Amino acid sequence: MSKKFNLMLSMVSVAALTACGGGTGASHFDPPPARGTIVTGVLAGHVTSAEVDFGTGPKRANIQALTGTALCGVDVRYVLYITRDPSGQPATASTAVLVPSASGASASAPAGACSGTRPVVMYAHGTTALQSTNMADVGNNQEAALEMAMYAAQGFIVVMPNYLGYDKSSLHYHPYLNAEAQAVDVVDALRAAKAHLASSGSATQPDSHLFLTGYSQGGFVSMAAHKIIERDYSSEFKVTASGDMSGPYNMRGMGDYSMGVLNNGTPQVIVGASIFFPLLSTSYQKAYGNVYTAPSVIYASPYAATIETILPGNPTNVPTGTTSESTLSSLYEQQLITSQALPNDPTFSAVFGNPAGTNNLINLSYIATYPGSGFQTDLTTNTLSGGGWAPKAPVALCGGALDETVPYAINVPAMSAYLNSVGVTGAALTVFNLEDPTTVGLTINGAFENAKTGYAQQAAAAYLAANPSASQAVANAVAAQEMGAALHGTLEPPFCNVLTRSFFSSILAAGG
Repeated sequence: MSKKFNLMLSMVSVAALTACGGGTGASHFDPPPARGTIVTGVLAGHVTSAEVDFGTGPKRANIQALTGTALCGVDVRYVLYITRDPSGQPATASTAVLVPSASGASASAPAGACSGTRPVVMYAHGTTALQSTNMADVGNNQEAALEMAMYAAQGFIVVMPNYLGYDKSSLHYHPYLNAEAQAVDVVDALRAAKAHLASSGSATQPDSHLFLTGYSQGGFVSMAAHKIIERDYSSEFKVTASGDMSGPYNMRGMGDYSMGVLNNGTPQVIVGASIFFPLLSTSYQKAYGNVYTAPSVIYASPYAATIETILPGNPTNVPTGTTSESTLSSLYEQQLITSQALPNDPTFSAVFGNPAGTNNLINLSYIATYPGSGFQTDLTTNTLSGGGWAPKAPVALCGGALDETVPYAINVPAMSAYLNSVGVTGAALTVFNLEDPTTVGLTINGAFENAKTGYAQQAAAAYLAANPSASQAVANAVAAQEMGAALHGTLEPPFCNVLTRSFFSSILAAGG
């Protein structure tokens, strides 16, 4: 679930971001502030192109062959704004705004590449257990650093919402994979980012191009935002294209797959499910009120007692000097296990126990009651591969056919077939499968295969070092499992990102 690209930029100085949403002292009879109203907007830091290159270079993430060398310096801005929660009530949320800058730019940057009017990319992040996640903290958030290198340092303005329920948001839960709520949050983040830049005095301002993208949960969010912007906000924003990466677009299919409806009653293992499922059931219960009458309907003891309050959250007793968000997230996940808030399963996949019925998160009895349940209905409501929507702007889908976390076979074929059925064909729909060189090209596919092989080799060597008496065959088998589990969160993201950026760049080059 965590992104492993080590893009820690040691020279970045990001200001402490302690603004929080709260009362203003105004009468409770006053109307709430308009959506997108800025509560706080600050320039939080600046990163030079040389610092970006250090982060992507061989001593750190070693992905510069994919990101390219940085052209621009990057101003890191942070905006706290007013949005609405799923019930329509005012709430605060925050967003990072990464702005290309001629200050600290590479000498090789073309004239105008880092200032003036520039295209906007909205990037939606993947699932995280860490409540303090802040995409403006590019020195500690590896996913944010990757997007900075991939887009902002190449001349795109990047808006990266932290989401309701994260960072300094006033909402005390996260509307996870709620298409309407997450799209509203994205719209308000875009509004706030635009207003902040207009008043900031920045030499870089948005042009008319708006690209939407995101990874994993973020792939769902970017697709939902595309749908809802075209449906409800077309007079305010025009989507140029969306590039949706490894997202659960087919929510009903995901639920039916994991609960065994598609497999003769046998539930299927999804890596990370014991994090995803509580986030999802709480989100839908808060929004629709029909998932359960009590958490114990779904969740086993002792987990039912706290399941609605543990995600997202933050670790306690953090070792001094620990600032990496991926490390903090892993620490919190481990604390959930040790405190018996989640089952003792480091892969977070055995929601029905391993073997079934042993230390299970979800009651085995729930399998039989899931078909026709309120939860299944909510999944259908939030399924993007249906509903009659026909995107006006081009769409690209990217993923890997062997993904064990967000199964490609459940999501991409269903989404592609649906888009085809509403007339989105030919150049309007591009599908990238990292495992298929006919869709991504021999160069990208070869580099991806090399990355998989290298990861497995390192995992096998680490296993043998820890278990000297083990055979190479056993080490290879363990490594293959680890590599499979790492596909979604570690190996696929940079490759899908570079394919998506190429897709966006081709649209710009064609005058789109």
